[in-house]
Amino acid sequence: MRREFLQYLTEAPLLWLGIALLSALIFLADTVTDLEIAFAVLYVAVILISVRSGRQQAVFAVGIVCAALTIISYLLTRHGDTESGMVNGALSLLAIGATTYLAIRIETIEAGARQAQSELARMSRIMIVGELGTSIAHEVSQPITAIAANGNAALRWLSASPADEQEARQALGRIVKDAERAGEVIGRVRSLVAHASPPQDRIDMTSVITEALALLRNEIRANHIHLRTELAGDLPPVTGDRVQLQQVVLNFVINAIEAMGGVDAEKRALLVSAATDARKITVSVRDTGIGPPAASSGEIFAAFYTTKPGGMGMGLTISRSIIEAHGGRVYMAPNFPHGAVFGFILPSEMRMKR
Repeated sequence: MRREFLQYLTEAPLLWLGIALLSALIFLADTVTDLEIAFAVLYVAVILISVRSGRQQAVFAVGIVCAALTIISYLLTRHGDTESGMVNGALSLLAIGATTYLAIRIETIEAGARQAQSELARMSRIMIVGELGTSIAHEVSQPITAIAANGNAALRWLSASPADEQEARQALGRIVKDAERAGEVIGRVRSLVAHASPPQDRIDMTSVITEALALLRNEIRANHIHLRTELAGDLPPVTGDRVQLQQVVLNFVINAIEAMGGVDAEKRALLVSAATDARKITVSVRDTGIGPPAASSGEIFAAFYTTKPGGMGMGLTISRSIIEAHGGRVYMAPNFPHGAVFGFILPSEMRMKR
């Protein structure tokens, strides 16, 4: 215990210096005053201050020291009634003992709470990694599939008689472009793991939305969804991470597709729009699905909240984090007469320059 106590002294020198000075002052006052004055009860304050160390052993050691100082002060005090001093000393020791016990109990409860929070944070990180892994795998699979398709096309053009070098060259160009896009995703993941700052590029949201919808074109067609877009032609650029913002659009559109899974095919409609008032850009995804759940916008974007049987409840949370990191906010509203609207608002580059 002596070695641990010395370690505590080196960890928080100012805290322990204050405790030592306060204890010395109480000891001197308790010693020079009459025995009838229960000055030692002020050691309770010293014990409560020691709780800030966050160490149960340290609190226990302080309690022992305070009790010892109380006894020594009683033996050194020469003034006052001995019997009254003994009663006051016993009451002071009782107060010191009770406060030490309660302080240790409180610290034990707080330590358990901190441990639970730590475990919850660890599980949250694991869930986020799983959600990000699924999202990244989906995003990377698109250019990889395109690379394979364009590679086969290039082989067919080259094996034709005569070989069509122009078509083969175009297919190879598309392969290079898709490989670069996959490399961008991997680069973002590497930066995330390395805690690197996200890039601050000038982004055209029209192209971000168009590319995201192109990635999901086959899924939209397979689910017999009527897609419409209303993209303003005067959208100002925004500043941020292109891949992250595209991931938010993908997540909102995928959620809309899934929400319309239980709706008749002729009623499935998806509207993706983007508008601006020169100060901000509003992107919205409207579906005619089952409608938003009976939850507020704050709840639906909260971690682990999900209405899907196998969902983890992290997709919308990650989307909200991305948008808020770009200085914007997300929102959710009903799409009358049925369906839901999910979207986000970002400050435009023109506003940021002001």
